[in-house]
Amino acid sequence: MSQISIRGARVHNLKNVDVDIPRNKLVAITGLSGSGKSTLAFDTLFAEGQRRYVESLSAYARQFLGRINKPEVESITGIPPAIAIEQKVNTRNPRSTVGTSTEVYDYLKLLYARIGRTISPVSGVEVKAHSVSDVTRYVASQPDDKRMALLAPLHLLDGMGFIEKLTLLLHEGFSRICVAPTGSAAWDVVGIEDYLASLPQKSSKVETTGEVFVMVDRFAATGDESALNDIGDSVQATFGEGNGNILVADYPITSAKNGRPQGACFSNRFEADGIAFERPSEHLFSFNNPLGACPRCEGYGRVVGIDEDLVVPDKSQSVYGDAVVCWKGEQMSWFKEQFVKQASKLGFPIHKPYCELTAEQKATLWRGKGTYGGLDAFFAELEANRYKIQYRVMLARYTGKTPCPECHGARLRTAALYVQVGGKNISELAEMSVDNLSHFMKTLKLDKYEQQVAGRALVEIKNRLQFLQNVGLGYLTLDRLSRTLSGGESQRINLATSLGSNLVGSLYILDEPSIGLHPRNTEQLVSVLKQLRDLGNTVVVVEHEEKIIRAADHIIDIGPLAGRHGGEIVFQGKPPALSPSPKGKKAEPPAALSESLTLKYLSGIEKIEAPERYRKMNKYIEVQGARENNLKNINVKFPLGGIVAVTGVSGSGKSTLVKSILYPALSKHINTYGDKPGMHEKLCGDIGCIKNVEMVDQNPIGRSSRSNPVTYLKAYDEIRKLYAEQPYAVHNGYGTSHFSFNIDGGRCEECQGDGFIKVEMQFMADVTLVCDACGGKRFKPDILEVKYHGYSISDVLDFTVNQAVELFEAQKGGTVKKIVERLKPLQSVGLGYIKLGQSSSTLSGGESQRVKLASFLTKEMHPDPLLFIFDEPTTGLHFHDIKKLLEAFNALVERGHTVLVVEHNMDVVKCADWVIDLGPEGGEAGGYLCFCGTPKELAKHKELHTGKALA
Repeated sequence: MSQISIRGARVHNLKNVDVDIPRNKLVAITGLSGSGKSTLAFDTLFAEGQRRYVESLSAYARQFLGRINKPEVESITGIPPAIAIEQKVNTRNPRSTVGTSTEVYDYLKLLYARIGRTISPVSGVEVKAHSVSDVTRYVASQPDDKRMALLAPLHLLDGMGFIEKLTLLLHEGFSRICVAPTGSAAWDVVGIEDYLASLPQKSSKVETTGEVFVMVDRFAATGDESALNDIGDSVQATFGEGNGNILVADYPITSAKNGRPQGACFSNRFEADGIAFERPSEHLFSFNNPLGACPRCEGYGRVVGIDEDLVVPDKSQSVYGDAVVCWKGEQMSWFKEQFVKQASKLGFPIHKPYCELTAEQKATLWRGKGTYGGLDAFFAELEANRYKIQYRVMLARYTGKTPCPECHGARLRTAALYVQVGGKNISELAEMSVDNLSHFMKTLKLDKYEQQVAGRALVEIKNRLQFLQNVGLGYLTLDRLSRTLSGGESQRINLATSLGSNLVGSLYILDEPSIGLHPRNTEQLVSVLKQLRDLGNTVVVVEHEEKIIRAADHIIDIGPLAGRHGGEIVFQGKPPALSPSPKGKKAEPPAALSESLTLKYLSGIEKIEAPERYRKMNKYIEVQGARENNLKNINVKFPLGGIVAVTGVSGSGKSTLVKSILYPALSKHINTYGDKPGMHEKLCGDIGCIKNVEMVDQNPIGRSSRSNPVTYLKAYDEIRKLYAEQPYAVHNGYGTSHFSFNIDGGRCEECQGDGFIKVEMQFMADVTLVCDACGGKRFKPDILEVKYHGYSISDVLDFTVNQAVELFEAQKGGTVKKIVERLKPLQSVGLGYIKLGQSSSTLSGGESQRVKLASFLTKEMHPDPLLFIFDEPTTGLHFHDIKKLLEAFNALVERGHTVLVVEHNMDVVKCADWVIDLGPEGGEAGGYLCFCGTPKELAKHKELHTGKALA
């Protein structure tokens, strides 16, 4: 089949639509937020693919899944195996990292297990264990007919006498030993029987006066393969008798300079410098396996202990300037005085800022030197006296999650870190950025044997690293925790993993893979999507990014608007030749553009206009000396009273500056509590001009499955009050609590007010089924009898915001007026299509963010000036929705607030009053302040990636 045919799709708001999706093409599904894009892609197309997979399972498995509903669609034909890659962070596992989720680390483990060289930490020489073939190769390399002997050092087991050992050797078939007479350079080869006969008969215990060897075999050096096989058998026996050590001696046997027999020593024991090392294996390099995980932190890399950042919060201070806060106060200052007195002997600079101290100087302060014990000894003394409450309190104050003192955050046991490839251990590679690691792998020099053994693993590593670079994630490190990734980063990692698996003939459904990407990186993503298509797959992307839509082979535009006004196919087919109209000329819309807002924006008929003038902002807040992660000790001023955009390529340091430093530092300064800010010198400026700071991120608005938009905006309190005022409710004694699905009373007890029941499946993902008792209506039948203008409480919860506003706006009364006031902000941020009772867990990150924004737009809240921080607020937004979002931002600014956005979307950036651009690249090449000024000024700097995108 050349296409996937969907007929009569009626899921959610889809209006009996027919869609044809060409196979082996890149297809973009576009439209306003809430128009039905995800419904078509995930709830219809992918859901049917998943259902058909379940149908292929055994009858035993299907009995648990018999009630899984088929998507409401007449028919779907030509659907291949479907894989959905969503923009959610799929794991909260503290062990999952970028390396493990992309399988790069798995191949690195294989590489180190096969060709890793174990280096002794004492002498720095490579630790080797010889094999039988090593010995036979040595024999074959000697001159032909050279006489040689295989000797094994004589070992006595505990409690075994010398005579007893010789007698045992005789019974095992050995007939000769090699002993060195005192004062002679030559070694005597004597028969064991003769040697035993010469010993005193009365004594059962005889002490040897020197080293004794057992002679296992004598032979002449040769290159003959048959003879070498026989010698190999003797070598194997010698290794066993010599406890892993053998000596291939020249015959007749003479002493070498070290007094031992002249010849070559071999050992099959993995030892050097008196240390027994572990042989490399895959499990040795796995922090998820007890064989490889650090025994102290169990492979997590961090333990509960004394936190350096709590002990030295201000690293710009010196030790003499009270950088060590636990040494402040009348009693504890004694420890500081003692350290200052010894500083000259220890060679420690007490007036040097802590951040400028070398690793050796910090080690002196913490671990001590000579007679001085250091901070570790100080806290050990507190621990020893923790029966005193003041010491317990002090320990608790400075305790936190710290890097493991044994593995220093590497997660692996020490034995694994002795193994190197290219002079680096596996932990050092995991700490490299993908870009640097890719360069390391490409320049890695291996000998012929190593290339032969590790060739396949190297190819896989290089390919997967290249895929990560292609999707714009070259700045990530392999040891980065998966749970710290954004939704866009997580999705692109899954995309790179899919490319590495080389599947063909599959249907990939992606949910906005461009999220979190700078325009510079979007072109790389397009090439990756095309590469996935060219392998023989059908790639369907739900997308708003202009470059990806233009690059698609086929467009399906859903609309014309959102919610009940959407759900129709307004355009499907090959993208028309669209280009923005020349300045000063009005574009004439083609027939295809009549209802498609997407095509109107792409053609330039509709556009987001930049402001005619920018706001003048004289007050500011400044972060000085920001050096967390890759930030290069920069000073950044954030103006107040307008819209400020922080831009830069992925990994340039935007989130670190705003979310890790500015927000926690400002929150702690204003509220005196909060998370620990990242490394910086100080926060200064007009901080008193704002009363609080709000982080409006994309985290869910509630943890409970019963959390929804109307409960978050407090509108449901008024709706419950309204229903409790109805005559039927008053007559039956129903109060506001009876209309709550969070407490007992009126809610359905079977599903606890959820409307659905979750069935836990041990062999696959949990299954959600509609509650049989209430039919998904959440409440008891008696409660549903209470009506307001013919609608029950369940009906109202099933309304969209737009429907609810229409209903309540047409009525009179103080309660309905409050309901409308609380719901209208949802309309103003473009969320009129969501249902009042829609679970917060079903909202996308962008939708959750806009619900929070709506809560700040309610009239009675936040009269004082605030700083609002938005992390990529355009996530999941159509061009038309972005226009509404900008109107909401301007409404906040007009009320005296400041809006700070971390953003990649150029429509938002060009409408900002001030732009702070970081870069110029991501990772180590980023972290610099490249530009501060208006968007028009930035557009002139085409050498910057953001300036080029704005131009």
